[in-house]
Amino acid sequence: MKKEDKSKVIDALVERINANNKIYLADCSSLTVEKVNQFRRSCFQKNVSVTVVKNSLLKKALERAEDSRLTELIPVLKGATAIMFTEVGNAPAKLIKEFRAKNDKPVLKGAFVEENIYIGDKQLDALVNIKSKNELIADVVALLQSPAKRVIGGLQAHAEKKDAA
Repeated sequence: MKKEDKSKVIDALVERINANNKIYLADCSSLTVEKVNQFRRSCFQKNVSVTVVKNSLLKKALERAEDSRLTELIPVLKGATAIMFTEVGNAPAKLIKEFRAKNDKPVLKGAFVEENIYIGDKQLDALVNIKSKNELIADVVALLQSPAKRVIGGLQAHAEKKDAA
């Protein structure tokens, strides 16, 4: 790869990294081509972008990124690395966990989700349990509706008692 080509790849990576605050790094090596294609299809269905990148280029991109905390991910850049971008913070973690139910890989190397750095595969369960923005909004709405439903139910029960008497 020529120096100009490498520079273009790094610039594109920096642009994508700066545009996303949910980034996962995984090791997909030793998976067969068929398994990698299955994993990519699963990612595509869940709107998760996955790309295999050279560690040297990704290292330079992480160093140039706007958020300096991303450099904490550099030590995990060993072996083959797939970088995953998503809008839903826990989607890649769920995909990895589901896929690993039948396979030994992919292994989570690290992640940058909601301004936090997660290093190592041991963090997978914590990432799976992160709630998305829509899930949090649904929880808040349900909490707000609960007292109102009780009051309305109580008023209706009282009205029914009065009508029955």
